[in-house]
Amino acid sequence: MQTEPDLLRFPIGKFKIPESYSRGNFEAWIQQLMVLPKQLNKEVIDLNQEQLDTPYRPEGWTIRQVVHHLADSHLNSYCRFKLALTEDTPTIRPYYEDRWAELEDGKHAPVEISLQLLDALHKRWVYLLERMSEKDWEKRFFHPESKKEFELKTILALYAWHSEHHLQHIVQLKKRLGWE
Repeated sequence: MQTEPDLLRFPIGKFKIPESYSRGNFEAWIQQLMVLPKQLNKEVIDLNQEQLDTPYRPEGWTIRQVVHHLADSHLNSYCRFKLALTEDTPTIRPYYEDRWAELEDGKHAPVEISLQLLDALHKRWVYLLERMSEKDWEKRFFHPESKKEFELKTILALYAWHSEHHLQHIVQLKKRLGWE
C-alpha cells in the first residue's frame, strides 16, 4: 500500500519491467506516446503563470518544470533509440535531469515551447517506432550509471509509463487544488 507521499511522487506506481512483450503491448505503448502531447497541452494550456509555477508535491518540480522535463527526457530517449538502432550496443550519455530542471529554461520558459517540441518530437518518434522490426526491439544500449544493457522494447515501456506518470502529476494536482 502506497503512503500519501508515495502517491504524490508515483501516482500510477513505480515502473515495473514487463514480464512479457506482445504486439498489443507495443501498440498500446506507442499510442501512449502518440497522445501525450495533446493530453499534456489540454491539461496545461489554460493554466496561469502562478498555477504553472506550483509544485505537484512538496519538494517537487513545478508544472512548468514537469512540462520542460518531459521534452528534455523524451528528446534524450529518442536519441538513445536512434543510437541503439544504428550502433552495436552503444554506451549512452547520462544527464542530470534534476540539474536540467533547475536551469533558466526549465524554471521560466513558456510551456508552449516544450509543448510544440513534444508534439513534433513524438510525431517523429512514433513514425520510427511504428516501423521497427521485431529484431529492432531486441537492440540495446548500455547505461553507464546502472552498468546495465537495456533493450529498446523495455525503454518503450518505460517511456509510455513516464508519459502517464508525469501527466498524472499534473492531473492529480489540478484535482487536489480544484483547478478542473
